Amino acid sequence: MTTYLLAGGGTAGHVNPLLAVADSLRTRDAEASVLVLGTAEGLEARLVPERGYELLIVDKVPFPRRPNKQAVAFPGRFRRAIAQVREHVRAHGVDVIVGFGGYASAPAYIAARREGIPFVVHEANAKPGLANVLGARRAAAVGVAFEGTPLRGSEVVGMPLRSEIIALDRKASHAEAAETFGLDPDRPVLLVFGGSLGAQRLNDALADSWGDVLAAGWQLLHVTGERSDLADPDVPGYVVRRYVDRMDLAFSLADLIVSRAGSATVSEISALGIPALYVPYSVGNGEQRLNAASAVAAGAAELLDDATFDGDAVRRIVIPLLSDRQRISRMAAAAERTGTRNGTENVVTLIDRALGASS
Repeated sequence: MTTYLLAGGGTAGHVNPLLAVADSLRTRDAEASVLVLGTAEGLEARLVPERGYELLIVDKVPFPRRPNKQAVAFPGRFRRAIAQVREHVRAHGVDVIVGFGGYASAPAYIAARREGIPFVVHEANAKPGLANVLGARRAAAVGVAFEGTPLRGSEVVGMPLRSEIIALDRKASHAEAAETFGLDPDRPVLLVFGGSLGAQRLNDALADSWGDVLAAGWQLLHVTGERSDLADPDVPGYVVRRYVDRMDLAFSLADLIVSRAGSATVSEISALGIPALYVPYSVGNGEQRLNAASAVAAGAAELLDDATFDGDAVRRIVIPLLSDRQRISRMAAAAERTGTRNGTENVVTLIDRALGASS
C-alpha cells in the first residue's frame, strides 16, 4: 500500500488542486493512504476534513521579509516545523510527498530530503512562490500550470481541476443552465465575475454599463461576490447573483467572460475553451497578469487594465467586441487549443514517476 502526503494550503489556489489530486489518487487505488499536511489556520483546516481526508498539522512559519523579532525567531521555529513533518512521515510510513506551495510545503520538502523519500512540486501560478522555488531545486519532479513559469526542471502539466469542470459538456448542459439562471438559451451571454468575494472594480464598471451590454443584443450574468451590495435592477436579460454554487452551469452559458486572472480561473476558462477578457488584480506581485499571459499570447484572451476599467472602458472595449462575432469565434478556437483538462492525471503521472525512480 502506498502512502501519499500532500502538502499545501492557506488559500483556495493551493487547496483546490491538492484536493483534486487527492481525489484522483483515492479513486485510482482505494487501498492507498492519502494524507494532507497543512496548518491549523489555513483554508485547508475546514476543506480537507470536509472532503474526508485526515489533516496532519504543521506550524505556520512565514519566511521573514525584513530583519525583526520574527526573523530572529525564524530558524528555531522552522526547525520545529521540519521536525513535525518528519514525525508525521515516520508515524504514517509516507512514501512520497507532493507539495502545492504555501506554508506547509517548505518544511515538507526539507523533511522529505532528510527522510530519504521523493517529493514532487506543483506550482499553480505563473510567478512561483518562495517555497516552491526552493523545493524545485531538489525535487524528483516539478510540474507547472503555465508555460514560462521560472522553476528549475519544470514541465508544463496544467492545473488539477475540479471534477465538475473536467467532465463538463457545455453544449449538453446549455439548456439546463439557461433555465437555472432564467436566461434565453438562444441569445449570447456575457459572464462577469471576480471570485467568491467579488471584485469591486468589475462590479462598479458593470453597474454603469449593463444597459449597453443588453442594447448590444447580449444577456449578462453577473456574479458580484458575497460581500457585494450591488442593487439588482431586475430587468430581463440581466441576472445578478452574489454567489453561484454551480459555476459549471454559468460556464455552460458563457460566450465571453470578463473576470480576474487567478490561476484557477484562467485554467478553468482555458480548459473549457471560452474566450475571455481578463482584468488582473493590481495588488500583489503581478502574478495575475502573468497567469493570463499564455492565453493572451495564443489569442484566446485579452488583458484590460484594472486602474482604468470602468463603465466607459466597457463601452469603449467590450461592447465593440460583443458585436464582432468573427473575432469572438477566433478567440474561442484559440482557447480550445490553449487549455487542458488533464492537469490532475498529469500530476499523478509525475508522482508515479517519482515513486518509480526512488524504488
